[in-house]
Amino acid sequence: MPTEPETEVDICATQRQEEWEVLLSIYPDCVSGDPSSGALMLEIPVELGGPTDVFVTGDGSADSPVSHEHHLSLSSLPPILLEIMLPPTYPLHAAPKITSFHVTSSWIPRASLLRDALAEMWHPGETVLYSWVEWIRSADFLDTLGMVHGATLRIPHVAPQLLLHFLTAHESQSQTSKFNQTSHSCAVCFESRKGSQCLELLCGHVFCRACLRDGWSLYIAEGEVTRVGCLDPQCVKGGQEASEEEVRRVVTEEEVRRWRWLKEKKAAEKDPTMVLCPMFLCQTPVPGPSNIDAPEESGWERLRTCQACDYSFCSFCKRTWHGPLSDCPIPVAEKVILQYMETKEGSPARKEMEQRYGRRNLTKLVAKYEEDRANREWLEKSTMACPGCHVPVEKSVGCNHMTCAKCKQHFCYRCGAKLEASNPYKHFSTPREGCYSKLFDFEGVDGWDPMDGFVVVEGPL
Repeated sequence: MPTEPETEVDICATQRQEEWEVLLSIYPDCVSGDPSSGALMLEIPVELGGPTDVFVTGDGSADSPVSHEHHLSLSSLPPILLEIMLPPTYPLHAAPKITSFHVTSSWIPRASLLRDALAEMWHPGETVLYSWVEWIRSADFLDTLGMVHGATLRIPHVAPQLLLHFLTAHESQSQTSKFNQTSHSCAVCFESRKGSQCLELLCGHVFCRACLRDGWSLYIAEGEVTRVGCLDPQCVKGGQEASEEEVRRVVTEEEVRRWRWLKEKKAAEKDPTMVLCPMFLCQTPVPGPSNIDAPEESGWERLRTCQACDYSFCSFCKRTWHGPLSDCPIPVAEKVILQYMETKEGSPARKEMEQRYGRRNLTKLVAKYEEDRANREWLEKSTMACPGCHVPVEKSVGCNHMTCAKCKQHFCYRCGAKLEASNPYKHFSTPREGCYSKLFDFEGVDGWDPMDGFVVVEGPL
């Protein structure tokens, strides 16, 4: 039977697969991803071909004059990370799309020029990924960016001292190239993999990228940002979190953005004065004012001004700032509910309100109001507010020494006093204190009966 002629899409798929296999065979340490979906990631090191004199200078701004110059001898520079999406018609008719472009440690002053130069290298009908990798890896692109001066390399930067630290650290890591050439056992899957498929964290522990990607992606998706770090039990116990550069080398750009947002949100939650901007499209964490000298009861401490959208609002009612002397207005819905509840059943006033707002809507609002009021009453009777962040905490069983899951504040469940983290039980063992010998409450424990031969001793021993 005669075979059907190949379509252009089939030809493109074949050429993409061949290009992928070539890249994988020549640069196995640089490429990763799923060629069938077209999503690829390139982590391209910049090799200078031997020790090179590098001068890090200021960028010419007022805070960073060019005269601030530092000399280094480097053999390589931090890698450039590219996330690429290959269209179905690449390479015949469409160019690769760079979805994410990140320069590790931001050492390239005009990264947009490099991105534009990469885009101009593609020509219809030709594969270009190999040329991209080789052009960046060999450091030939530095001349295009105007950073090469004779036999030296000059890198202008807004913070030369900070970049100096990053470049020195990278050079130290690159000198340990044996890591990529040897095999390492992942502490999670216990498989032996090449160093290029693993990542050594700052704490010194080594894991394969697949295990880190599975774990970190899950934690980021579920909002457990504090768990994005070393997976070793000792580091987990010590709260060893990953740096942004480590996270970028494992997960996608979208997940990096969510990770950063979660980090900012976590920091905001630890600050009792921090509130989120009430503007729906903003939601930026807004700290409390630091330049207010008036007493706390003056009203000015409620003022918040969002640095992102310049919206000034009251931190209590989340409405537009109404001044320090005006009380927070009761929400319109609550006023309507209270007025409706005060009218008698079947009265003309109630019927008029039901006609204006709808009987079903009012009934639903009243039920919600009663539910919220019952919840507030229950919280006041059955919980103790954390003295650090004021989150209600309920205790069912156990001792009265509590640790807030949100802000990690130690406190007494009986009286709400803050406890010393280094010695929280001092509060219960100091004579003449209100909670002395009250670490446990034995009163009112339902369903508990002492065992045979067990005697409950009341009073001091």
